[in-house]
Amino acid sequence: MLQRLLIGLVAVTSLALVGCAHSPQQLRPQPTLNAPLTAVGQGQPVVVRVADGRPSPVLGTRGGLYPDTSAISVSGQDVLPKLQAQAEAAVRLLGFTPTAGAYNAPQLTLTLAELKYQSPKEGLYVTEADIAATMRIEVQNANRRYSGRYGASLNQRFGMAPNQATNTKLVSDVLSDALTRAFKDPAVAQMLAQ
Repeated sequence: MLQRLLIGLVAVTSLALVGCAHSPQQLRPQPTLNAPLTAVGQGQPVVVRVADGRPSPVLGTRGGLYPDTSAISVSGQDVLPKLQAQAEAAVRLLGFTPTAGAYNAPQLTLTLAELKYQSPKEGLYVTEADIAATMRIEVQNANRRYSGRYGASLNQRFGMAPNQATNTKLVSDVLSDALTRAFKDPAVAQMLAQ
């Protein structure tokens, strides 16, 4: 009797662990600029705005046995303040002064257009993921406008299903690459300086 009870307890615990292994993940990525920028400004004010242009906070699913219950999401309320801080830091590095709203100041809007996480649909185990981010920058200076799209992607293979910390780092890396590409575009700085 005790042996059956123990076997039953082990089976239930195993099922619970399998279910938890692919439970939803709410990621809190930390995007950062990962390359130096060249200062071209003379301290001119620039209004910096950040927006979330994604249709949903859900990036995708982790796949595995129950892909419908393994959603990965990044809240706009969490990531937008971090992107705002990094965009302002980038504007400073470019030689400008971020401001809340100066009259006739150039405006820079950074939009998180896309953030995706895709695992293979077939198979019981998560062995790889494709992660991609796309950002859009729009600069308006007087009657001149400039816009550009900047993307970054990563294909990561796993020996075992990635935990929340691993996925957070991977999404942070992809966001950081897209952010850096956006501000490395020389046309952005040139438009702000005109």
